[in-house]
Parts: sequence; C-alpha cells; structure tokens
Amino acid sequence: MSDLWPRIEPLLARVEKPARYIGMEMGTEPGSLAPRHGSSRAAFLLIYPDTYEIGLPNQGLQILYELLNEREDAVAERAYAPWTDMEAAMRAARVPLFSVDTHRAAGDFDVLAFNLSAELVYTNLLNLVDLAGVPVRGADRSPSHPVVIAGGHCTYNPEPLAEYVDAFVIGDGEEAIGEIADVVGAWKRGGRANREAVLRDLATIPGVYVPSLYDVEYDGPAVRSVTPRYADVPAVVDKRTVADLADWPYPKHQLVPLVEVVHDRLNVEIFRGCTRGCRFCQAGMITRPVRERPEEQVRTMVREGLRRTGYDEVALTSLSSADFSGIEGVVADLVTDQEGTGGVSVSLPSLRVDAFTVGIASELQKVRRSGLTFAPEAGTWRLRQVINKLIIEDDLYSAVDAAYSQGWRRVKLYFLTGLPTEMDEDTLGIAQLATNVTDIGRKYTKQASCTVSVGGFVPKPHTPFQWFGQNGVDELQRKITLLRNAVRGTRAHVKWHDPKATFAEGIASRGDRRIGRVIERVWRAGGTFQEWSEGFSLDRWLDAMRAEGLDPDWFVTRHRTRDEVLPWSHIAAGLHADFLWDDWQAALAAHGLPDCRWTPCYDCGVCTDYALEHVVASPVAPAGGSQGTGQDLTRSVADVPVRFLGSKVHAGGGGAAS
Repeated sequence: MSDLWPRIEPLLARVEKPARYIGMEMGTEPGSLAPRHGSSRAAFLLIYPDTYEIGLPNQGLQILYELLNEREDAVAERAYAPWTDMEAAMRAARVPLFSVDTHRAAGDFDVLAFNLSAELVYTNLLNLVDLAGVPVRGADRSPSHPVVIAGGHCTYNPEPLAEYVDAFVIGDGEEAIGEIADVVGAWKRGGRANREAVLRDLATIPGVYVPSLYDVEYDGPAVRSVTPRYADVPAVVDKRTVADLADWPYPKHQLVPLVEVVHDRLNVEIFRGCTRGCRFCQAGMITRPVRERPEEQVRTMVREGLRRTGYDEVALTSLSSADFSGIEGVVADLVTDQEGTGGVSVSLPSLRVDAFTVGIASELQKVRRSGLTFAPEAGTWRLRQVINKLIIEDDLYSAVDAAYSQGWRRVKLYFLTGLPTEMDEDTLGIAQLATNVTDIGRKYTKQASCTVSVGGFVPKPHTPFQWFGQNGVDELQRKITLLRNAVRGTRAHVKWHDPKATFAEGIASRGDRRIGRVIERVWRAGGTFQEWSEGFSLDRWLDAMRAEGLDPDWFVTRHRTRDEVLPWSHIAAGLHADFLWDDWQAALAAHGLPDCRWTPCYDCGVCTDYALEHVVASPVAPAGGSQGTGQDLTRSVADVPVRFLGSKVHAGGGGAAS
C-alpha cells in the first residue's frame, strides 16, 4: 500500500475547504486512530457518500471505525465524497479515492463499506466506487477488487443497488461487523482467490443480504418473486438486532472535526428504537424494539466525552429523547455537573411536545438557549390520527408556552405534506398552528417567531404507508403555495423541501432492481450530489426512466395492492405483514393507536420474533401528557431535513445501525 499524500497535497491549494481531505482529527490518540495494516488484517474503508461535513458526525460510521480498529485481525479507515472541485482535480491528476486517515488508495482495501442514510446519495456511491478504480457493477469485479458492502436505514430496500453492492447489512451493525471481518479476513489470508466463495460465506451471516445469490422474476411491470439460487441462502433475510446497548458504549472516542460540520457537538445515543408507532416514520418501525442505555452509562459517556473532545454542547440522541426513563433527572444532573465549567449546554434533538415540560425547559436554558424544534407533522387532529402522531393542540401550546416562558424566542415546527387522506383544510391547519404559536410567544417577547419547515412525504418500505402512492410534484407544489399564502403577513416563516427532489427520492426508495440502471444513467449524466440543490436535476431522473422504458408514476404515485410482491418483501424488519396492513387500514379509518409501551401488545412481531421485551428502566407513563395521547416529535436524523450552508436539499446520518 502506498501513501498518496505527495500526489494529493498539490491539489489542495486549488479546492474549497482543503481540510476536508487531510484527516488528523482530535478525539482519539494521536488524532485519528493510526490504523495498523498487515497481511493478516482485513482492511475496511468506511465511506460516507456525501461531503466530510455531512459524514464526519455520523455515529454509525464512527462506531464501526472503533470496533474494527480494536480488533487484532482488522483495520479500518474512513473516506468521504470529495466535492466536485476536488473530484475534478483528482480525476485530472489520476488520483483515486483515498482514505483521510493515511491517504491510502481505496482500491488497496479488502472492503469498501458504505453508510446509506438517504436514497439520493446512491449516485454518489456509484461515483465513489468508480473513483476507487473498481468496476461499478458487481458482475464485472474480479477477486483482486474490494468487496463492496453497505449498511444503514436505506438497505431495508436494497434492490435499487443490487447490481452494484455485493452485500448489504440489514439492521444493527455492531455484532455483524465482527462476523464480516472474520469472513473477509479468512478470504484475504487465503489469497482472495474466489470472489463468489466469499460472497457465499457472507450470505451465511445473519442479517447479510447478497443480491447476486438471488433471482428476480417479473410479471409485467411488477415483481413476481425474489428467490435464492442456493439451498443454504436464506429466502428471507432477517435484520440484526443488538439486545443490550449497555454492551456497546460506543463511540468511546468521538472524532472532533477540523472544519465546521453538521451536528458539531458531542452526541450520546441514549436509546434505540421507538414504539410510538408513527406510521410515516421508517426509522421508528425498523429499529424496534426500544432498548435504553443505563442512566449511569449515559452520564459516564457524557462526562468522558466532554473531557476528551472539549465540546461545549452535548446532544442526547434517540428517536424521541424525552421518552427516556428519568430524562428530567439525567438532564438536571448533566447541567449541574457542567455549571461553573464555562457553560456546556445539553440539547434534546428529538422532542415530543407532550413530554416537554417547564422542568425540562428550565434545565435546558440554564447554560445556553438555542432554537427548539417540535414536529406536529400534520396540521389537524384528524390527519394526526391518520399518521398516528397523537398530539393534541393543547400539548403543542403547553410545550411552546413552557419554552417561551423560560426565555426562548424562536421555535421551529416541522410538518409533512402529501400525507395519506390529506386535504386543503389540513394544510391550512399548519398555518393556524404556526400563527397560534407566535401569538403565545408574543405574550413573553416581541421577538417571538416561528419557522415552519415542510417536507414532502415519501412512503418508505416496512411502514404501514408502504402501499400508499405519494403525491406528485405539481400537487406538492400546490400545497406549499397554499400554505405560503396562508401565513403571509404573520410572524411565521415557511421553508420547504423541493417537491422535485421528493419525487426522485420516491423513485430511489421504492424501486426494484430495474431502478439500478436508472441510477447509473443519472450518475453517468453527471448526477452526483443529488441531495444538494447545486447537483440535483429531476430531468436527469425522468430522462433515465424513459431510456429504461420505465413509468415514473408506476413506481411513485401508484397505490400498491395487498397481494402485490413488494421489491423488499424478502427483507424482514421484524414487523409482520399483517400488522402493517391492518395499521394501514386503521390509518385510512383515521384511527390512532397509543404507544404499546403503555398498552397491551399489538403483536407487530418484533418482540416475539427477537425474544425481547420493551427494554426500559421503569414502566412509567409519559411525563408531560396523558397516556396514549403523545407521540415522538422529531424523527431520526436520517428522516429530518437539515439545512446546511443554505444549499443542502436534505441530509441524514446517525443511528448506531447506520
């Protein structure tokens, strides 16, 4: 392996933000982990297919980075997508994709492992494989090429990338990565002689899906079946689930970046999974069951993390942070610990309005106030029952009043548009909620403001809404215009996700294997960085669909039937198909279901199939609202749009399985 730094360094003076490419982050010793390569060590290049600023904070990648480098028989380095200026310079100078740790060529690694947190990065994955000097299609790779694997929430429908990714990891990665390292290490020590043999071995690992070992048959435009080619390959691939987070206190050495990044703070995952049952939320469905980290471990991880990194902010992350048992006590202890130390603030990125109390607001504001984000998701109670976001207006107004009374001046409300059964009165309900919120704030400060952020809804696999046909571009744009007109003249401000990007996301997230060639055409037409407004073009996607003879509306806006074989039917998230279908029917009837932590079991399948219970410290009802009326307020980072530098269409990350 050779160090490419002498060839890379001359390029840095010609590009924006050269610090993206040099590594040497703080947080581990010395700086980044000093990986030790060797002929007996399986070498992994962990790649986030977006810029350094988006990828560096990703907790899933950092966890795997530490776990692999703790092993005696493995080594891991990191890479991120070079921005367009750096890529052009690299291709002109014939410099391949490289690691940021030791600047080794990507092609020198045994595994290229991608994190897939958002579907519109798929073209970047193809671009990075090509930039590594590896054939883009798996069928064209020889034993001398690295194995390309991928994990993260998007892998719950792996089919659009089936022709390009050799193996997918479904579910939590902490245990699976060690088993993959065993298989790859044995392959390497055997001289990397037989590529299909290592893929067959990977397919025997629970939670690993190797698409080349399956045949797909079609019935006209629909999938008829996906079947394994060999008897020892599973017909259905079950997700991996880590039972006890206490066994995995990672990352122990969070990396501290050299440049400004999104979520630039200490991040500590306090629990995984969600039982709130929001029907639109893929992350909440696929990460079940709930598994809490012990309170004392949370405190230790925060204290040690702050000491090592020097951060002045810590985020307690999960899908619904206020659902953590004893959250008020944990926040109070952490704030008390940091008083007099120069001001370290504690933030809860995922807040439920019915659990946000004056007590929590009081503790959070002791050091430093930042903006608060609540996510009612829908503008009327009827529609919130449809999506099972069981928040009543009084819950929202009480939370907002608590925040403004403790000195906050701005609140952000997050909504979806294009939801099943949505009508114009639901859209106008968003405007009414926002106006009422600003009125509450003006009782405390004339500077009170409310930002309404609206995202277009994409029905994701393994959710009750997977059978729903999403709204088209024109309809989403009409609803956004209706909302903007409704808040004109108020102190509410509207931001929205590009409906065209929402449509492309629908193609990539809901497609079968035929969409892979569409993704490849978009990439070959220059379509990298599709999550960024600078790079996105819906015309590229529509042109590619036409070239492949595929109807975009058939994949995106068409409602699915109960007996249809969905492209992801052979991937099991632990949820019974009957449960999801019944919940879809309940949604159409506008019937909400309370959190199953406080009610009898709904038999979704997760706890029984994995022999787990709802792992919480104590069975207490939600703090700020009545049983069964509250829901998680913000979704996982992978689902919530992030506005970064004013130009990112949306970005995702986080989640230890990612």
